[in-house]
Amino acid sequence: MSTGVLMVQGCTSDAGKSALVTGLCRWLQRRGVAVAPFKPQNMALNSAVTVDGGEIGRAQAVQAQAARVAPHTDFNPVLLKPDSDVGAQVIVHGHAIANMDARGYHDYKRIAMDAVLASHARLIATYEAVIVEGAGSPAEINLRDRDIANMGYAEAVDCPVLLIADIDRGGVFAHLVGTLALLSPGERDRVVGFVINRFRGDMALLQPGLDWLVRETGKPVLGVLPYLHGLQLEAEDALPRERTRKDGARLRVAVPALPRISNHTDFDALRAHPEVELLFVGPDEAPPACDLIVLPGSKATRADLAWLREHGWTQAIARHLRYGGKLIGICGGFQMLGRAVHDPHGIEGEAGSSEGLGWLDMETTLEPRKQLRRVQGRLAQGGARVSGYEIHCGVSDGAALARPASVLDGGTRDGALSPDGQVLGSYLHGLFDEPQALAALLDWAGLRDAQPVDMRALREAAIDRLADAVEAHLDINTLLRLLGREGPTCAR
Repeated sequence: MSTGVLMVQGCTSDAGKSALVTGLCRWLQRRGVAVAPFKPQNMALNSAVTVDGGEIGRAQAVQAQAARVAPHTDFNPVLLKPDSDVGAQVIVHGHAIANMDARGYHDYKRIAMDAVLASHARLIATYEAVIVEGAGSPAEINLRDRDIANMGYAEAVDCPVLLIADIDRGGVFAHLVGTLALLSPGERDRVVGFVINRFRGDMALLQPGLDWLVRETGKPVLGVLPYLHGLQLEAEDALPRERTRKDGARLRVAVPALPRISNHTDFDALRAHPEVELLFVGPDEAPPACDLIVLPGSKATRADLAWLREHGWTQAIARHLRYGGKLIGICGGFQMLGRAVHDPHGIEGEAGSSEGLGWLDMETTLEPRKQLRRVQGRLAQGGARVSGYEIHCGVSDGAALARPASVLDGGTRDGALSPDGQVLGSYLHGLFDEPQALAALLDWAGLRDAQPVDMRALREAAIDRLADAVEAHLDINTLLRLLGREGPTCAR
């Protein structure tokens, strides 16, 4: 098998693939190994801008942080961003090439595999180790033909595979044995061991099950990772599963869970703040009373704008502002705040125009060329430092932009602030991540003297916790052998 390449596949989505790859990258980096993350194909609406000016899944950007390397388009050569239940924007090596339905993309996979293998070749020529993340499950029989995300890739490059399952969901032994049973004999041989994730309880009670699993499958269990409570790590795509009330919260924030919500990781700093209660509000819930409403990014701005109207948000926002609440729109949410959103080229669906919410004096036109930029600057009000990235097709224009939300380095203006100071819009993903900017925006929203929260420091701590768990709970000697690194390594 290939030396220096190890792939993590999961029995289900959200089994812990992203977290394990993140932990493995930091663990290897600590040992002095030049390591890179890799995900051949990702389907996610959370994305990030790379140093080479492209777009990759947000999880791979976090994994790059774990490896202490700059995010690059080779880390995720194929990214699918769903814009409907049956179609997605296809991004190859960081740039959108087309919108395809499921059947069209299935036919395109032969070409997509060439992009995957080209990135793979560059990575193994540059790094000592490559830790690869699969997608979904390798046992999805309907997707096996022309697969580039799981065993299709693993067989093409001849790499070993770890299979991870989430015990917290229940049925972990059925997941592992069932997944193995649905693989071909050659694919089954490629699985070198199991990892069980999110365990909480008495290991002595689990051990008989582990012994049975080894006897039944002939595969070793390479470790049992504990449930890491309070882990501040960005989700690959799905909205957070946990929803808890905070007794010490002094500010409540409501975010509509749009059908095509994108980059909801923008709100991780708010979720992590001990004095902020953040609620993602679903379609069956009435918009709640709150201090701040934030309209998130969207992969289908006009369709999600219609969804807001259908679910009572137009009236709720008007009432909220009438009683002194604050309103922020980010990226697609910012575009919704204007008078209109135009899509003459049909970029996000059927060509046409939609009336906006009308809280900012501007209009937005969607254009074929996507703007991808890593930016930094300062909030226009108070001068707090901001940094992040822009990912959008829309170009906004109107009187509202004369009063920007922030001024970026080089003098470029971003976003808008309404004349009454109640409504703010920005194209900047990561608006809340800088501690000073978070404090300033919370103060604007009504939370005075808020405790400081440094989102990057929290992510670093989470990555280190994952690496510590890898070191403590996995068979690291076997992992090193699989990577061809049985000799001594030095800690940095």
